[in-house]
Amino acid sequence: MSARILYRQLSCCSIKAAGGEENFTYCPATGLAKGNERSEFAGWAFPFPGVFLTGEFISEDEESEIVELMDRDDWKPSQSGRKKQDYGPKVNFKKQRLKAGSFTGLPSFSEKIVAQMKACSVLGGFLPVEQCNLDYMPERGSAIDPHFDDWWLWGERLVSLNLLSKTILSMSCDSEDSIQLFPTFRKENGELSPPGSFTQTSACKNSGEEGIGCILSPRLVPSKEVTVAIHLPRRSLVVLYGDARYKWKHAIYRKHIEHRRICVTFRELSAEFSTGGRHEELGKELLEIALSFQGRPV
Repeated sequence: MSARILYRQLSCCSIKAAGGEENFTYCPATGLAKGNERSEFAGWAFPFPGVFLTGEFISEDEESEIVELMDRDDWKPSQSGRKKQDYGPKVNFKKQRLKAGSFTGLPSFSEKIVAQMKACSVLGGFLPVEQCNLDYMPERGSAIDPHFDDWWLWGERLVSLNLLSKTILSMSCDSEDSIQLFPTFRKENGELSPPGSFTQTSACKNSGEEGIGCILSPRLVPSKEVTVAIHLPRRSLVVLYGDARYKWKHAIYRKHIEHRRICVTFRELSAEFSTGGRHEELGKELLEIALSFQGRPV
């Protein structure tokens, strides 16, 4: 398998969000959400923690093999034009009840993927207990509305492998809080400088002015006015955790599905089902089943 490549080499200055709704774009090289050029936030940015993105996580041949194995099983109709394959326990999230049911484990082809995750710095100790494959097609108008994943059963890290085509993960926030934006500028080599690294002179040059009186102050904007696009290349792996998991909703809009796309999402257990938790024993049972890698879709 190819080496994991953090998107440090990507120039965030050249990335633009598609569709006109997102007014910021996540820059993997700096961890910043940068205001899009045609938005009112051009030239502004803020730290966007809780995202890990790595490219070419698997090879083209591996991608083809995985998709072929998936397509041997039935895809069940899901919401908003999606189709799905589930490998996980039977859960009633509203009543907070679950049982193993017909769950027989994650599929055999995922064993290699899970082993490879150990090389990712943010995935130390990650033990997936559930896998969900979602099939998106533009002809079906496939999409998924802004949402939080459950956190009663599922733990902090959400891990998704993006197959067959690129897309955009759209992040939005319903919080009443405000976000502090910082002015940004580009260095002579074209790289975007992080907030706080600009000097008075460089900030003035960026605005076309120079002089002692030219100082850009941080700017507060309501969180609800901010949407962030995270560009997901084909065969990339993305991890959401921390604020990106618990504060920001994520979505995939129809306009960002240009070709067939398969998303493979792995979830871990919450603290309640882990060592020392109230349902530790049930958690152990589910993990033992999951990591047998002998499963079929439930």
